[in-house]
Amino acid sequence: MGVAGLAYASVIERNWFRLRRYEIPILAPGSDRVRVLHLSDAHLTPGRRMLMDWIRGLDAYEPDLVVNTGDSLASADSVAPFIDALGPLLDRPGLFVYGSNDLFSPQLKNPARYLWRSSKTDYNKRTVPDLPWRDLGAAMSDAGWLDLNNHKGHVKAGTANIAVAGIHDSHIKLDRYEKVAGPADRTADLRLGVMHSPEPANIDRFTADGYDLLLAGHTHGGQICMPFYGTLVTNCGIDRRRAWGLSRNGASWLHVSGGLGTSPYAPVRFCCRPEASLLDLVAAP
Repeated sequence: MGVAGLAYASVIERNWFRLRRYEIPILAPGSDRVRVLHLSDAHLTPGRRMLMDWIRGLDAYEPDLVVNTGDSLASADSVAPFIDALGPLLDRPGLFVYGSNDLFSPQLKNPARYLWRSSKTDYNKRTVPDLPWRDLGAAMSDAGWLDLNNHKGHVKAGTANIAVAGIHDSHIKLDRYEKVAGPADRTADLRLGVMHSPEPANIDRFTADGYDLLLAGHTHGGQICMPFYGTLVTNCGIDRRRAWGLSRNGASWLHVSGGLGTSPYAPVRFCCRPEASLLDLVAAP
């Protein structure tokens, strides 16, 4: 049974991608729908052709905006394959932030350690990035996507003018919320906050500044979940109940992606299929 479970988790479920769909009543009455495609945590290695083909096929859903919340890479050779996987999505308006694994390559370690501590301490002795994160960011920026690592700005998606702000990854202590702090633009049609790791302190700051919708990744939805119990660990400060999916955080909506990939050293998913999300933002009743 153990061998069968491991085979299922590593061969079947790890490659059993799904697209979650949500409708969020968040826009002003009379507004046109805005479709947001949320991608996160691809952890791509060059050989994962099924994942690359699946991501490229998401363009068929015609999103008005694509948001990538980080951890796209798992190899120094993954930038070109990831950009190729995005393919026609790069022709659409887009935003991105980095995750720790866009800067630091994965390392072999005991995955059971996540049961009693987060991986944040693993980066205390790693201060020099060894992955080509600059090349990754340049490729997305050259396509017109907005770099939101401790930056803010505006983007047009469909007919909507969206005020956006984002932070670098708090998991490696590169988040600088003070650089984007302050009330969100109330003249915009929507206010969107973007981060990699959904740390409650940063989520609350975005909410306090008036951002309507917050997007994050990092958790992998738990990656290994138990039937009738759900997520075991989140690898950050957010509670298990909000480890993936749509929830409320005060006046804001929060969406945490369960992510598309895994570390190459822990290539399994159990009761937690890899996913992207399509968020249809519609007029509030």
